[in-house]
Amino acid sequence: MDVEKIYLEYHDKIFRYVREKVGLKEDAEDICSDIFLKLQKKLPEYNSNKAAMSTWVYTIARNTVIDFYRTRHDTDELSDELAGELASEYDTDSEIMDRETLSELAAALRKLTDEERAVIVLHYYDGLSLADIEKRTGLSYGQVKLRHNSGLKSMKKFLSDKPAKKGFHIVKT
Repeated sequence: MDVEKIYLEYHDKIFRYVREKVGLKEDAEDICSDIFLKLQKKLPEYNSNKAAMSTWVYTIARNTVIDFYRTRHDTDELSDELAGELASEYDTDSEIMDRETLSELAAALRKLTDEERAVIVLHYYDGLSLADIEKRTGLSYGQVKLRHNSGLKSMKKFLSDKPAKKGFHIVKT
């Protein structure tokens, strides 16, 4: 897949994800530019056996948002909730990406309840914020957050119960 196709497929989703994390449209635009420049530079390193393209793209996006807060803002400006969300996403995503193949992730998703699966897919695949999922589904924000957290915990448990594959390991945090 070339950078132009990646850009066309993921730009809007990545922009929504970044805009939700940083707030200002101008900052989100700058960060999205940085993300796609990084993607262009790192594309030769992408390995589809390690992660899906969407996982790889969102990992670069998440790390770029973290870098934005580290380098351009005082840590006081990074809210505790956002810092916790980013750290939690990083820990969970890193563990999953370092350990599992796409088929195992699909199996883990199938183990979730329909409600948990819907929230996980809307959040990570469609790039919707938990607040957007609340609006789309009619659930309360608390219900969405609960299903998101319980879905991630269930997937983590399922994935950690499977024997590690050669060349993969679980990152303990």
